[in-house]
Amino acid sequence: MDVSAGLWIGTIGVLIALIVADFFIGGRKPHDVSIKEAGIWTAVWVALAILFGGFLWWYSGAQPAGEFFAGYITEKSLSVDNLFVFILIMSKFAVPRIYQQRVLMFGVIIALVLRAVFIAGGAALVAQFSWVFFIFGGFLIWTAWKLIKEAQGDEEDEEFEENRLLKSIERRFPSTDKYHGTKLFIRENGRRLMTPMLIVMLAIGTTDVLFALDSIPAIFGLTQDPYIVFTANAFALMGLRQLYFLIGGLLKKLVHLSYGLSVILGFIGVKLVLHALHEQGVHVPEIGIPVSLGFIVVVLAVTTVTSLVASRKQEREAALAAETEKADA
Repeated sequence: MDVSAGLWIGTIGVLIALIVADFFIGGRKPHDVSIKEAGIWTAVWVALAILFGGFLWWYSGAQPAGEFFAGYITEKSLSVDNLFVFILIMSKFAVPRIYQQRVLMFGVIIALVLRAVFIAGGAALVAQFSWVFFIFGGFLIWTAWKLIKEAQGDEEDEEFEENRLLKSIERRFPSTDKYHGTKLFIRENGRRLMTPMLIVMLAIGTTDVLFALDSIPAIFGLTQDPYIVFTANAFALMGLRQLYFLIGGLLKKLVHLSYGLSVILGFIGVKLVLHALHEQGVHVPEIGIPVSLGFIVVVLAVTTVTSLVASRKQEREAALAAETEKADA
């Protein structure tokens, strides 16, 4: 896809305008986000992503639009897995619910900036070295296997662990032990102190980069166009705050999500390896975008249905066990 400097500037300008509008309309005043509000804004962000995909179709044809939608759905589904960790972070730092939307907003902005750096680096590697697809593909297949092993393990006692950057910041900069509204810094006894609000924002943003280690190679398996990679990531991340409040209570019901994501990552890993072999002159079949998009949608749909069925079964069994225990008592 031929992307001019003007289109890049215009796109980034529109994205910034959307973020600013989101802040002033829904995120400026700290408040407890309702399910209704979260649902409306989630629908708005999804609609904006669809409109952008339609623009790509009009501007450059079906292929770029298909790549965008495949990348967007993949990044969105992977970002849902991020929400599990975000909940752990909120719990660890005891973030008051009225401040959680502010934390997520700026945490996601930090994540988007850091991901842009990752995307630029990945695009440079892909442009210069075709063999990097072997590394990306192998890494995704390994990550898929790791997800399956983790899904089979016991995750009840999972806790959030601060990364090295966050620990270093906390050691070097004095901070308070309680929140002061939405302030990031305060002055106390003549000293400038960092508040937990800034620390948790950094935790959200920097932790998301760890997830980008698999999501960025995954989307490069669907498209090598940096413009599409960036915009798919941007639209997937910008609606993440509302999605957090919309499905936060439903996350525990998605018991098969890790299996679905592992299948998707494994599929894209194989796709990358086949593409790398093709680039090296080996005659192997390549997987097209329509097939990729259809596969991703079907896997997510099946995973969601089986998760809800399994969750209802577990709830019935738990209720039955409780009644039996009560009767025996």
